Amino acid sequence: MSKHLGLNPYLPFWETVPDGEPHVFDGRIYIYGSHDKRNGTSFCEDDYVCWSAPVDDLGNWKYEGVIYKKIQDPINGAPYDKEMPEYEPSFFGAETRLLYAPDVTKGPDGRYYLYYALDTVNVISVAVCDTPAGEYEFLDYVRREDGTIPEVGRWFDPAILCEESGNYLYYGFCPPMRFPGMEELDIPGAMMVKLSDDMHTIISEPVCVANGIDTAKGTAYEAHPFFEASSIRHFGDWYYFVYSSLQGHELCYGMAKTPEGPFEYKGVIVSNGDIGYEGNTLPVNYTGNNHGGLVEVEGAYYIFWHRHTHGIAFSRQGCADRVVICEDGTIPQIEITSCGLNDGALPASGQYSSYIACHLTEGDREKVGQVIMAGPGEAVPELPEEMPYITEEVQEDDVVCDEATLTKEENLYPYICNMRKGALAGFKYFAFSGNETKIGLTLRGEGTMEVLLDAAGEKVVGNCEKSGENWKQVWITLPKIEGKQALYFRVAEGKVDFAEFEIR
Repeated sequence: MSKHLGLNPYLPFWETVPDGEPHVFDGRIYIYGSHDKRNGTSFCEDDYVCWSAPVDDLGNWKYEGVIYKKIQDPINGAPYDKEMPEYEPSFFGAETRLLYAPDVTKGPDGRYYLYYALDTVNVISVAVCDTPAGEYEFLDYVRREDGTIPEVGRWFDPAILCEESGNYLYYGFCPPMRFPGMEELDIPGAMMVKLSDDMHTIISEPVCVANGIDTAKGTAYEAHPFFEASSIRHFGDWYYFVYSSLQGHELCYGMAKTPEGPFEYKGVIVSNGDIGYEGNTLPVNYTGNNHGGLVEVEGAYYIFWHRHTHGIAFSRQGCADRVVICEDGTIPQIEITSCGLNDGALPASGQYSSYIACHLTEGDREKVGQVIMAGPGEAVPELPEEMPYITEEVQEDDVVCDEATLTKEENLYPYICNMRKGALAGFKYFAFSGNETKIGLTLRGEGTMEVLLDAAGEKVVGNCEKSGENWKQVWITLPKIEGKQALYFRVAEGKVDFAEFEIR
């Protein structure tokens, strides 16, 4: 049986599950994450959903459905017969709090426990289910036996590890400024507490396992202090603590021989702009926040991360790329690709959507920065005039029912919008056999596109003619190309939208 291609993003284009925490249970890999709205106006606007894939076919993702809803938490009005924890009012002005980044573990009783924080609420909640992707039910809040919650660290972005030695909960948020409700908090960095086997009662005092901005000076964390996005894994002799640094776009990690830490800072695993990879100082894509975790799948290791679409911070898609663990346990920084979960380069012969681009920049690389954000209650600002971005249009005459999801979805046609002179879209990698003779680009607009094998344009292999107001496929004859190659498409003149390409 042939395997499905593993692409970045790995889920269907219409799905937006960032903050991905991958876990393998009983021969399948499950993804737990936040749930953005496509082209949304805030982070994490939808309920939790889950996707899974067999460990031997990482391109074959199945939609497991909604596993937990915002309204199931008592802070959002669900029934609860115990004393409620104290929490501050929402500075978003919303009555219903949003579900932020979660994590899941299999507990000592064989059930599955989901940990999450609601937006602006300094409390971590727990839900439980008998299966990895069933309907989770609210269990309780993480508190001491007397009902109190330690006032060290911000209870945010939980990560959970369940082992014979105990149950370890990691959490934290370390901004350079204090938001409402955080003014009096002691925030040294990423924190860890142990939980009893009921999976919600705290049985140890918080300890700092990775330094944040307030405590990083003079430590190995000084240049990359802990900000948020705690994630924990145990491979071999080492425990790996993955986190998002204050830079935002990068996932860093520390290592320790015990789950209690402290974790020794080791470096960057991935940047969603490839900043730092092989000395890159300019991003290969517009950057934004990042969150994800490591996973081992049949002897191979992957880092899950997320990217941003629509030019904004609030419409994020999950991506993943393979990492190498060296003999000493360290992980060198990897590059972001279009073929992330595939077993090697994608076959060159075939049809691909432009939305799998791992490189997307405007003509002036110095202007490629962060995606656009808006504060609570504010409208999302207009995008910069020169900014290319991934978006979609709805094919209203062809509404389909996706059998994988069992839900009716709009038939979306994704494309890269607003590519102006000098804009570059790159794809890594393809395996060329030498028999491919032409490439067809589906374009719209008034412009000319160059096809390159090198981002610097040193290997221009063809130019396509001008397109027009409607989508049009234009063909270029290819020279003989062999081996693993990156493909780049650059606007030479004018302005175009770029939907897909086909290699024959």
